[in-house]
Amino acid sequence: MIGRLSFALFVLAFCLTGYVLTWPVRRRIGWPRFFLQWFGESLGLDVRIEGEPIGRDVLYVANHVTWLDILALGGATPTFFISKDDVSAWPLVGMLARIGGTIFIDRESRRAARGQVDQLGQALLFHHPITLFPEGTTGDGVTLFPFRPALFASVAPPPPAIVVQPVAIDYGQAAAEIAWTGDDELGLNARHVLGRAGRLACVIRFLPPLAPSDDRKRIAAEAQASITAALGL
Repeated sequence: MIGRLSFALFVLAFCLTGYVLTWPVRRRIGWPRFFLQWFGESLGLDVRIEGEPIGRDVLYVANHVTWLDILALGGATPTFFISKDDVSAWPLVGMLARIGGTIFIDRESRRAARGQVDQLGQALLFHHPITLFPEGTTGDGVTLFPFRPALFASVAPPPPAIVVQPVAIDYGQAAAEIAWTGDDELGLNARHVLGRAGRLACVIRFLPPLAPSDDRKRIAAEAQASITAALGL
């Protein structure tokens, strides 16, 4: 565990230093993706991609098992993530999320909902891939929580040329062991993951995109069905 933690801290320090020193061209260098990929590697994550990711004008819709999902998917693609707004206040993690272009939303405030839908729609129109975890939280690694139709408001109806692509994140039999459930503190879960023996295999399956629809419930149901089938749940 000490070796992994030391490597991870080195990757963090290297990337933050590089990000600061290359400020005129850092957007073209792609520091966030580089960091997520190598930070995941340092923690023992082995990522394999199946299927063809759509590189732009896409909303990735993925199941959510653990904080490692961010490292796996963010290291494999140049995606931005959608996150609960309280994450922005977390020490260090909030700063790294902002550097990585994370879009923070307040899922409890109806008043803020329309503005957040507009914010997400505008981000999609800039051609950058964005990832949504529509369960709204991490699961137990064995089942999926219902996908929340309200979170699909920005793509129902879809902006011009934007597609929704389901993504299945699969840790195999280790999923239940590493799952970050609502009862676990992040630090305790991270210690458990870091203390595992061997590497952790993660397969990211990019599934066929969904047909455009004006119906949020239909998009949510079809995305969940597609990911459920891909995971064999």
